[in-house]
Amino acid sequence: MTAISVDVGTTLIKVVGYDDDGAEIVIVRRPTTVHHPAPDWAEQDMTEVWSVVTASVRTVVEQLAGPVGYLAITAQGDGCWLVDADGHPTGPAILWNDGRAAAIVTDWAERGILDQAFRTNGSMTFAGLPNAILTWLRRHQPDRLARSATALTCGGWVFAQLTGEITVDDSDASAPFLDIRTRRYSRELFDLYDMRWAEPLLPLPRSDGQRVAALSTEAAETVGLPAGTAVVLCPYDVASTAIGAGAVSDGQACTILGTTLCTEVVTSQPDPGSGGAGLTIAFGAPQQYLRAFPTLAGGEVIQWACDLLELDQPAQLTQLATQTPPGADGLVFLPYLSPAGERAPFLDPLARGTLFGLSLRHRRPHIARAVLEGLSLVIADCLAASAAKPSELRVCGGGSVSGGWLQIIADVTGLPLLKSTDTEVGARGAFLVGLVATGGTSSIKDAAERYVRNQATYAPDPSRANSYAGMLRDFLSLRGSLSGAGPLLADPRLRAARVGQDPK
Repeated sequence: MTAISVDVGTTLIKVVGYDDDGAEIVIVRRPTTVHHPAPDWAEQDMTEVWSVVTASVRTVVEQLAGPVGYLAITAQGDGCWLVDADGHPTGPAILWNDGRAAAIVTDWAERGILDQAFRTNGSMTFAGLPNAILTWLRRHQPDRLARSATALTCGGWVFAQLTGEITVDDSDASAPFLDIRTRRYSRELFDLYDMRWAEPLLPLPRSDGQRVAALSTEAAETVGLPAGTAVVLCPYDVASTAIGAGAVSDGQACTILGTTLCTEVVTSQPDPGSGGAGLTIAFGAPQQYLRAFPTLAGGEVIQWACDLLELDQPAQLTQLATQTPPGADGLVFLPYLSPAGERAPFLDPLARGTLFGLSLRHRRPHIARAVLEGLSLVIADCLAASAAKPSELRVCGGGSVSGGWLQIIADVTGLPLLKSTDTEVGARGAFLVGLVATGGTSSIKDAAERYVRNQATYAPDPSRANSYAGMLRDFLSLRGSLSGAGPLLADPRLRAARVGQDPK
């Protein structure tokens, strides 16, 4: 019996059809639009997202032979997808990379609220989480909030459209209101953020054993599947991708080389403590979690470097980087280019990128090498923040097509890299979760052993790994030296005022 997985990414929706043996046989990819109506805002039309999902699923259904056993859903996480009492959008979705609430988050940080919340939740709040977005809406768009009955995530929105059921997967619910130990909403956290008013907006989380609902008659007509087909609400994309990469047991790690560089480690010991960073995500079994560090520096930095160096495609960046030895002749790149700063493995909405050590001897290959090394050092930084000691690192995402970059990552982290054979690893993870949820196999571990395969291994060079360990220390020291300049570098109006220019 065939199966279909839907991975609703931020800019690209992927739908994969699998045959009876779990092989990818049909893949449909269609873009969606991210709107930026104001600086640092990121929104999507919820109806458009649903329309692209349904058209993509129908296209896959038309190419599959035989009945479809289940439809598995994973999607981008965080953000805020508000609907009214009838399940209709009350406005555009506000996405995970939206920065409008940065000042709110900064205020919470300065008052010690974020550190205090981390002890319960295990996730460091950033501007794209529901607590920050909902607080912003209450201050600036109270009428929209008054018309809203439920704050969904992207996956919850698509699941509701398919089944009519309003819910949220516990991975999506993990941040920012869950007590990560009990996996229940924390009254203490609502009080801490002064958000008791928001509690009625949040649907009850679902976890393993509660993932399946029936495809509604109306949705069945739209996607071309029989009514009653099992629809599986899977963990959101970073968690499903870890599963699809085969990181399902304690201590296993993977990095998604995508729009975000998301490095994540499976653990049975969340132990949030204080002064933390990143996210702690409910993950499968009751005592299993995912420590995830989804950076804001990622694929967009690669594209920026290609534009800067007048390269047509990312592969050319890697080729250029190989023309100079490791270390880029002393050039160090801090890749914090997002207007929203950085969120993992540290939180700084005003973090900015820099090329340190530039001199007249540096040329385009040095810059290319420094960019790839800087992004790779971010991955090593995230692994260090996780406190885990993995023996290998599984990699996937668009950046994994670059063997040259993968070798740099292996050398920088000192870990062998395993690359998945799947082209859509998040969809593979949803396929595995769906298989377990519908009784096709007994556990995620069994499913991963059966269906996850790797096509390449990149071994670290010991001498380069030692050199890069020293470079990581320098990288962190340089970042620390720049942190105080964040407000000035992030706001051109401050610089303009210094030299008497019109800040406009």
